[in-house]
Amino acid sequence: MTVESDRVRSDKRAAKIARRIEEDIVRRGWVVGESLGSEAALQQRYGASRSVLREAVRLVEHHQVARMRRGPNGGLLICEPDAGPATRAVVIYLEHLGTTLVDLLNARLVLEPLAAALAAERIDEAGIERLRAVFSAEAKWRPGRPGRPGDEFHIALAEQSKNPVLQLFIDVLMRLTKRYARASRTGSAAQAADAARKMRGAHADIVAAVTAGDSARAKTLSAGHVQRVTAWLAEHRDPAGAATSGPVGKRLPSEAPRGKLAEVLAANIADDIAADGWQVGSVFGTETALLKRYRVSRAALREAVRLLEYHEVAHMRRGPGGGLVVARPRAQASIDTIALYLQYRKPSREDLRCVRDAIEVDNVARVVARRADPDVAAFLARGASWGAAGAVSDAAVEEFRFHVGLAQLAGNALLDLFLRIIVELFRRHWSTTGHAQLTSTDVAAVENAHRRILEAIGSGDDSLACYRVRRHLDAAASWWL
Repeated sequence: MTVESDRVRSDKRAAKIARRIEEDIVRRGWVVGESLGSEAALQQRYGASRSVLREAVRLVEHHQVARMRRGPNGGLLICEPDAGPATRAVVIYLEHLGTTLVDLLNARLVLEPLAAALAAERIDEAGIERLRAVFSAEAKWRPGRPGRPGDEFHIALAEQSKNPVLQLFIDVLMRLTKRYARASRTGSAAQAADAARKMRGAHADIVAAVTAGDSARAKTLSAGHVQRVTAWLAEHRDPAGAATSGPVGKRLPSEAPRGKLAEVLAANIADDIAADGWQVGSVFGTETALLKRYRVSRAALREAVRLLEYHEVAHMRRGPGGGLVVARPRAQASIDTIALYLQYRKPSREDLRCVRDAIEVDNVARVVARRADPDVAAFLARGASWGAAGAVSDAAVEEFRFHVGLAQLAGNALLDLFLRIIVELFRRHWSTTGHAQLTSTDVAAVENAHRRILEAIGSGDDSLACYRVRRHLDAAASWWL
């Protein structure tokens, strides 16, 4: 057994213990400030050595789920997390996929008008004051000042939806939009000023509609605004810029995450890997070169590398010809991180349903449009035999596979990932709430719903396919949640 293989086994063990700690925190109700026990007590509870436990605690601290307090009366204290690690994990994964401007527009058109409509229904006096304050602040922006006008407005509007799932997803979309904007040519000062003026006019109309409680108008205005913003990005895109969504030039200081140096460093390295084109298998730099490039201590670099390895952004290869090797990130690392944060936010049943419904209806409409594609045809043919044995134990698996399969065929990596996050939240809810097992009647109903949806897709009837998906989601909600 080599030293390298021992380290890999230790890292995997630490990741499993970190997951167990996080699951325990969720089961306890996420009581912020409560201690899970001393280091010695945790070693005994989880059957781990000190080194493995400390590595697990680093991962838990990275997720901002808990932090270790040293000294007398110390222990692992449950924390109130923020969205930073969750959104950064998703953006890192999407950087690797190379999401397109078309994907981004589609995702924003699905989610932002929904957020605007919900904001109009749910906003209160404090929310009106907050939204107007953000609008007033952006009105003072002038070309040449730091930042970009309007960045904060869309986040503030999503907050007024009172839907934590929408808030987090729109945060991710805005981060990606900023990356596209940084790869765009701004044109002359007059052009920039004119664009800012039109944006403020659109925002003013949306604020007025939301304040008045006119959800239909807020939704329509939001959709039109997103289309115009994306058209501007497409028109002004720099053809010499980096591919797809990768960062171009100097990273905005405001994007650098707060917290421990290792987290800042890991985020910087991930951004630089993306800027280099994400060359999987290539050596990004030796440890010595990275220490010189980022001017940090060896301890900080090695902790940052552990975080990169956890998200499978890169891994350190020792020995001759070694260094930080660029990897192919897994979606599951991003899904786990963001699902954990949303477990803390405790979205309601309706929060999950409305976002899921919006994504799934858009997915099925796009699959109908692509029905001549060989992959769609194969899905339609294979789908007819799913669950044919009628096994109750397999019904939930087949249900998840069906909907995730449609999302993949729809071809939008953003919405595919968002749906898989929602599915993961359903799975975690299912596994911790002791739902009754499905009956053979449930299985037959699911099989019939899938068959009828596939029939509508195959015949090219997008409106009927969307109707049947909605009906199926309504019927299945009783055992999904």
